[in-house]
Amino acid sequence: IDPAHLKEAEEMAEKVTRALTGAGLWGVEFFLSHDNGVYFSELSPRPHDTGMVTLAGTQNLNEFELHLRAVLGLPIPGIKQERIGASAVILSPIASQERPQYRGLEEVTKEEDTYLRIFGKPFTRVNRRMGVVLCYAPLDSDLDALRDKAKRIAEKVEVH
Repeated sequence: IDPAHLKEAEEMAEKVTRALTGAGLWGVEFFLSHDNGVYFSELSPRPHDTGMVTLAGTQNLNEFELHLRAVLGLPIPGIKQERIGASAVILSPIASQERPQYRGLEEVTKEEDTYLRIFGKPFTRVNRRMGVVLCYAPLDSDLDALRDKAKRIAEKVEVH
């Protein structure tokens, strides 16, 4: 990410979350354009699937640990990046009130350095986030390649 875009996103996120009341982790999501900068997407006053990449050991405290520490008023030590991570969502192509079925899970779970999280939602909507694939690699690895890997693996999961 371009350092100027990162700075812009951080400043926007800080401004918005400081104006709100409450304790805990705030998931602030942005879209990035290499040409035109940063665009706000959404705000969640809780851990969010976009932060689940921290469950792959990308840093010393995952998003759930950080949320609990903040809500309970416990100290939050320095956050250190341990390895890089990438995530890709598993979207439902259908809308159904029936409990969703999944194909491709066994193949995905054979992948190295990868975690699969199915959210357990009881029904589907078109483009509803049903799960996420989390991939990780050493700090000096190629992030673009890791992102491509996560997307490729997520595409193996079919929601029916």
